[in-house]
Amino acid sequence: MNWIKSYAIRKDLFEFIACKSEGLKSRFPDIKDEACLEALHLVTPDGRILAGDKSLPEILSNLSYFRWLTVFFKIPLISLLSYFVYHRIANNRYIISQTILPLTRDKT
Repeated sequence: MNWIKSYAIRKDLFEFIACKSEGLKSRFPDIKDEACLEALHLVTPDGRILAGDKSLPEILSNLSYFRWLTVFFKIPLISLLSYFVYHRIANNRYIISQTILPLTRDKT
């Protein structure tokens, strides 16, 4: 999630709250524990809750250098493909993070 914060068009734009945190249920009672553990949830300033692949265009639209990618999500085939790609990555996120994390650590 650090890369999202680093490319955000405003530094205070995104706030990340862990599924198991105390404040999640009180601030966002509509996000259930099981759903939270299955997918990323984005709560927009107007209160809409976007989960999983549905959150990607909104996140990208608020990132510098990546905003142009949102146009692709208007293509029906891309929207369908993003659903499968998101869920494939989400279902394997622990394996992926264990593979990528050692590559991102500073080797000094």
